[in-house]
Amino acid sequence: MFEYLKKSLLTGVGLALRSKNEIEDLAKEFAQKSKMSQDEAKDFLQECQQKYEEARTGFDKKVEKTIEKILLKLDLPSKSDIKTLNDRIDDLTKKLSDRP
Repeated sequence: MFEYLKKSLLTGVGLALRSKNEIEDLAKEFAQKSKMSQDEAKDFLQECQQKYEEARTGFDKKVEKTIEKILLKLDLPSKSDIKTLNDRIDDLTKKLSDRP
């Protein structure tokens, strides 16, 4: 039962949407109510923090990919496209200014 509750607490994208302090408070409260030893509680808190970071990172990557897809559909230039154009303009400007 304890493992099931523990896994339930650690799963889901909702974990990424909560603040780190909320997760720590929830883990501490869960550890107290389940009467974990101090070492178990410490390990559990570390696991919660790790899962939080993994979920947050995964969520951030999904948001980035979604934004990239939207920008592609809108046919807007990317940052690298603009940099490439700026570099070309700089090269052309330099060539023009070097002409006699």
